[in-house]
Amino acid sequence: MSVKKILLVVALMALLCGVTAAQEIEIPIGVLVDLSGPLTTYGEDIRDTLAIGEQEINKYFEEQNKPYKVKFYVEDTRVDPKVALDKVQALHGKGVRLIVGPMGSGEVKQIAEYVTANKIIIISPSSTAVPSLLGVTKPEEKKYIFRFVATDAFQTKAIAKEVSELGIKAVVITYIGNAWGKGLADYGKPEFEKLGIQVKEVVEYPDPPPADFTPYIATIENAVNDLLKNYKNDEIAVVAFSYEEVFTMLSQVKDDSPLLGVWWIGCDGCAKSRKISEMCDRVNKVVIPSTLFESKGAGFEKLNETYYAKYNRAPYQYALDAYDAAWVLALAYAEVYDELGKYDPDAMAEKIPTVTVKYSKGEYNVTPVSGYIELDEYNDRASGDYAIWAVENCNWVQAGLWKSVENKVEWLTTLPKPKLEVKATPTPAKTTPKPSTPGFEAVFSLAGMLAVAYLLRKR
Repeated sequence: MSVKKILLVVALMALLCGVTAAQEIEIPIGVLVDLSGPLTTYGEDIRDTLAIGEQEINKYFEEQNKPYKVKFYVEDTRVDPKVALDKVQALHGKGVRLIVGPMGSGEVKQIAEYVTANKIIIISPSSTAVPSLLGVTKPEEKKYIFRFVATDAFQTKAIAKEVSELGIKAVVITYIGNAWGKGLADYGKPEFEKLGIQVKEVVEYPDPPPADFTPYIATIENAVNDLLKNYKNDEIAVVAFSYEEVFTMLSQVKDDSPLLGVWWIGCDGCAKSRKISEMCDRVNKVVIPSTLFESKGAGFEKLNETYYAKYNRAPYQYALDAYDAAWVLALAYAEVYDELGKYDPDAMAEKIPTVTVKYSKGEYNVTPVSGYIELDEYNDRASGDYAIWAVENCNWVQAGLWKSVENKVEWLTTLPKPKLEVKATPTPAKTTPKPSTPGFEAVFSLAGMLAVAYLLRKR
């Protein structure tokens, strides 16, 4: 073979290799979820939904003749802020600069400084604490941090309205001591009080949650006992701003405790949790109506059908948010790369809000599964309604829907009141002792006294 032919073959091979490489531009996306902690139910759901999303996004790029391919790197954080930071740093070391997650607001707060300094873009599907509790004072400080869920400023309004309409007049709040739990407690207390609901006590427990809730249960129980002096049991509630550890707490309540005779009110940290199957009798008694961000789009039915066929259950809301987050990251990355010929984090941060709107409108021929996504100046979802889920016969049923625009609950069913009737301890009745008939001992005693008197007289 001549030198010219050899050079021609080499050139063709190089060209082909270049084309192949161009067809395999990887978009690495980290996925930070809880797979072994208090949000495992939802973390597994996000992981499983994104497994479907990875296939569908890559199929989309292939059909569009685009040279991109997403790859998810799933990491378990246990909703532990320190673990979350370790995982972010490890992913960054592997070249991952896009992340879906983490799930908890405490985690987002912990990693905020690192991701901002290193221009790592994250979209959390479930962090709901208001920006100030993340240490953010102005929008530019949150340039690389997006959240596809409404904040707790909305959720606490929904919970207060729900509690009021259930006829509850007094509450004891308990919450996990992180940014998310504190935010719900801080925003929830004034919302309850606006509606004339007494907040008797606010009880914080540590994050990570303790194995033994006994001291916290005792404090809550004392407060409930005080309330029972003035209110009926179905006018009292324990409001738990908790993750799935609320079910651990319930399992440690004594069988004869008044806590099993009042409402327990949950939130998005425990709504639709599969943990209820471990304590059917108790959750049936306290009903535990719980709010969960509710928004579904045109693409939901298709995803739901695929998900159900694979896992024999429906995906939860946060999985829908994560699915849309993955699509937006992939589409925005592709647009930035197409325009600049490389990835640029600042261009990406500016591109995401625009891509989010276009994606929401269906301009990519893909429809969102979590509905229209509108972002505010802090890159958080701007609004949202909340479904109210409650336990009935050890199953979660949707009991109502809180509409944010009207601040109104549309009830779908009548919730059963707490099943254990709590009664005050009765005061013992006073009794008048009846006169008794003298016994043999009294007769003998009297006879003895008479005998002694007779002998003395004889002397």
